[in-house]
Amino acid sequence: MIGGGSWATAIVKMLSDNLSEKEIYWWMRNEVAIEHIKKFKHNPHYLSSVEIKLVEENISSNINSIIKSADLVILNVPAAFLKDTLSTISSEDLKGKKIVSAIKGIVPEDNLIIGEFLHEKYAVPYENILVVSGPCHAEEVAFEKLSYLTIACTDVEKASNFASLLNTRYIKTNVSDDIFGTEYAAVLKNIYAIASGICHGIGYGDNFQAVLISNAIREIKRFVEAVHPINRDIKESAYLGDLLVTAYSQFSRNRTFGNMVGKGYTVKSAQLEMNMIAEGYYAAKCMFIKNLAYNVEMPISKAVYHVLYENRSPQIEMNLLAEKLN
Repeated sequence: MIGGGSWATAIVKMLSDNLSEKEIYWWMRNEVAIEHIKKFKHNPHYLSSVEIKLVEENISSNINSIIKSADLVILNVPAAFLKDTLSTISSEDLKGKKIVSAIKGIVPEDNLIIGEFLHEKYAVPYENILVVSGPCHAEEVAFEKLSYLTIACTDVEKASNFASLLNTRYIKTNVSDDIFGTEYAAVLKNIYAIASGICHGIGYGDNFQAVLISNAIREIKRFVEAVHPINRDIKESAYLGDLLVTAYSQFSRNRTFGNMVGKGYTVKSAQLEMNMIAEGYYAAKCMFIKNLAYNVEMPISKAVYHVLYENRSPQIEMNLLAEKLN
């Protein structure tokens, strides 16, 4: 496991239900947190109620040793920091390993989703890249509330094998071969959750929110069909379900971020007060640039970009957007 946040903690919890504590290795940057986990068996910063069942020597800040010890590497750091996190890792270090992305974002400097980044920068074959998508919030995993995950890989057998490691009495899994569609849907839903938050902060009601999200899933459909046209059902949980939970949930940091912006916070002040990464902030710019090549009709995504990066009034921008929705 690479990452120290709430989702990394949740995945360690799921894995520890099916694997021995000696089989799981965990990299974290924060040495103080590592020592805390070794001593008290819980993450001091994220999901602190979750008991961490790992042997002490398997938790380290040395990413090279952790990756060397693993056959399967799970990435869960904010996409904006992935390049820096892997800066000491070479293609040879990842050769032959299965790489799982639990990241819901785009690498900003390269404007690539995680699967593309791993394939282009580290020569990881697509059949060795797996993508974890929701709908699932880490906080509800900590509470052991029934949740569902979709594991996507071009090699469905590998997706099924990894899914079996996450199946518990409170986690059910589905498998898919659509790594591009599920990744892009996961990126876009964060942007739409920001839009939902902005509209809530301004004062739009539930009726409008329903129309907003109805239009959002159509935007996702149009974009993923333009980028990777295969036979998929956009109403499946990995697409529509993940969008709904991110747009509506109290645990959604992207919705929270958008709500603050809608209430009048500057982008910078909202980011500082949250003290967490809202992936949709970076995704809004990346998707705006990426869509220049595809020219897909995406008024909601574009409106969020205008608010976050062009300093346009959230009230005016959402009023203009409302005239384009149906």
